[in-house]
Amino acid sequence: MKGNILTPTGWIHGELRHGAFIEGVDGHEVDPAANGDDYILPGFIDVHVHGGAGRDMMEGGDAPHVIAALHAKHGTTALLATTMTAPVEDIQQALDAIGAACKSRGKGEARILGVHLEGPYINSGKLGAQPPYAREATLDEVNRFNDQAPMRLITVAPEIDGHMALVRAIADAGIRVQIGHTSGTYEHGVQALEHGAAGFTHLFNAMPGLHHRDPGMVGAALAHAEYAEIIPDLLHVHPGAIKTALRCIPKLFCVTDSTAAAGMPDGQYMLGRQVVHKCMGGVRLADGTLAGSTLTMDQALRNLVKIGLPLEEASRRVSTNAADYLGETRRGRLAPGCHADFVVLDRELNIKAVYIEGEAQ
Repeated sequence: MKGNILTPTGWIHGELRHGAFIEGVDGHEVDPAANGDDYILPGFIDVHVHGGAGRDMMEGGDAPHVIAALHAKHGTTALLATTMTAPVEDIQQALDAIGAACKSRGKGEARILGVHLEGPYINSGKLGAQPPYAREATLDEVNRFNDQAPMRLITVAPEIDGHMALVRAIADAGIRVQIGHTSGTYEHGVQALEHGAAGFTHLFNAMPGLHHRDPGMVGAALAHAEYAEIIPDLLHVHPGAIKTALRCIPKLFCVTDSTAAAGMPDGQYMLGRQVVHKCMGGVRLADGTLAGSTLTMDQALRNLVKIGLPLEEASRRVSTNAADYLGETRRGRLAPGCHADFVVLDRELNIKAVYIEGEAQ
């Protein structure tokens, strides 16, 4: 594959050689603005995916495969299947299907790396669009869920009784913990980070905001976090707040928080047990509350560039930083020995081709 290739050390104009893995990158350093060739970037990595193509992860069955295929068309080469707050039997149904999909990637599908368990271990006062089934976590239940499908990331409200100790136990088990859907204070956030929490779920959304005498959970993130998710659909977060987070959080990364409405026309869809409505470019509950998004990662990249990020930085925010966060050292970068996961974009940053583990999609 030839073009302007973004490597870990900068832009190369030349050829990317690959099978299932990258064999080499040959060429010379280049300013990609100096020629009109295509851009070749690392494949996008999305750790917060509820749905797409009219399907929701909580359905079980073949839903994970359909959703992974929709996002692959938009340049996502790896993702975490994300659950909703729900009764335990609903979560188990979803995990059975996700666990099977993790073991078998179908043609044209993004690789499902595991699960982002967004609920039910959240604060019932900060549900956002989550159904009202929040409850306290137990390590036994986490372990049972992990037996069904690999838990890679769990969102926790650390202020709930018993959760601070659980944050440490989950982190010690090698699972990333994110702070989210929380009414916790700045102090709760700092303590959770000290106990092993690694990031924040959809920063700014479903958490106390920043005030100069009460910095809240957002203040804890801006002052102390190395990693955090953000939804750059330009509805969930104002561009100015995105820029603030970019200055404060070194490895801020983008997620879609996409729902069944992604890739679909306006209308009514399901998000777990909730009915949601796609209209005016977003997804909402009947009362107008934002309920996930219709965002895809190629549009996330374009939005970052639109608000002023250089393409190489935007690429890190939709790929490399998330790979590093998950410990996926052979994804999110174009270097010998890495999975041949890459996207080819035209000069307007539209998708021309997607390769996943060396296969054209």
